[in-house]
Amino acid sequence: MTTTTELDVLRAVEQFLYREARLCDEHRFAEWESLWTDDATYWVPANGDDIDPTRQVSVLFDNRARIATRIRQLESGKRHAQSPPSRLARLVGNVEVLADDGGEVTVASVFTIHESRSRGTTVWAGRYEHVLRRTDDGLRMLRKTARLVDNDKPIPTLAFLI
Repeated sequence: MTTTTELDVLRAVEQFLYREARLCDEHRFAEWESLWTDDATYWVPANGDDIDPTRQVSVLFDNRARIATRIRQLESGKRHAQSPPSRLARLVGNVEVLADDGGEVTVASVFTIHESRSRGTTVWAGRYEHVLRRTDDGLRMLRKTARLVDNDKPIPTLAFLI
């Protein structure tokens, strides 16, 4: 049986994930960046889901400093793969709280992203895993993993925040 407290946590987590998705879609990079902890990691595996990102190639494997650098590049207007920026709409669903130790919440969800570019529309889909830390300022991302369903195949250029 689900308790009121568990439902409150699930609702807070859902609202956080929906806000993160909206900020990415709207290219509100500074606000998106503020959702991260100082010791964060952001990982998009390539060539399967169970690889070691320190030993094998990933689509991206960023620490907090690299996340900041990626944001500055996107904001510079010199990221030619994003000039003009992709038009994005993402759907986040099937949100599940996997673990809650009081300080951190591990969350699983699925996503679909529609990316519109001059070359056409690309649909990206996969599973997210977020580890969210409770802070005085609310939930913040400690880890985000985006496992694309087709990450074992060649993928087109991924030049936006997934």
